[in-house]
Amino acid sequence: MTGFLGRLAADHVRAGDPTGWFEPLYASGATVPWDVPQASAHLRAHPLPPGDGRRALVVGCGPGRDAEHIAAAGYATTAFDISPTAIDLARSRHPSTAVDYVVADLLAPPPEWHQAFDLVLESNNIQALPRPIRAAAIAAVGSFVAPGGTLLVLAAASVTGDPEGPPWPLTSAEMASFAVDGLRLLSLTQTAAPDSRLNTRWKATLTR
Repeated sequence: MTGFLGRLAADHVRAGDPTGWFEPLYASGATVPWDVPQASAHLRAHPLPPGDGRRALVVGCGPGRDAEHIAAAGYATTAFDISPTAIDLARSRHPSTAVDYVVADLLAPPPEWHQAFDLVLESNNIQALPRPIRAAAIAAVGSFVAPGGTLLVLAAASVTGDPEGPPWPLTSAEMASFAVDGLRLLSLTQTAAPDSRLNTRWKATLTR
């Protein structure tokens, strides 16, 4: 990430506010690299368990593309972002949505979300956080998964271009660290994505 986005993230990290750059990014009207028309290709390729009204949570949903995909698969879907502007954008783009779009902070989530969701999607959020706060963020993601539920994690394993980040690719140890507090790692794969700056991708599935 270079230019305005990279400077914005770096300024907030230096100021001790590593998640504070998302709202000014959305509010600025600048191009948001992950704001694309379709849900993540890796999510679309993943065989989701049947929805059948079960509860799903989308972490860091942005404008809502992944949340809408999951809701269309039959899940009662909640999606959150720390940026109020991102949530407003998601609601405006999907005026007839069944998704419950909520402003919330991954590092201070609502207590009623603890082990409350049958499916949790974490896609490309942890990689936008600096390493000192990642352990807390990873633990928070895992805390949302209900007994018998599924956690799907999509993340960069390597990137091309600016090495300063964000994104900061996740290590294999970081991916394995989602398997705590009763979560078990079912699969962890690496896939090449030659047409993306995130040129090698992780996909992990876990269950409690």
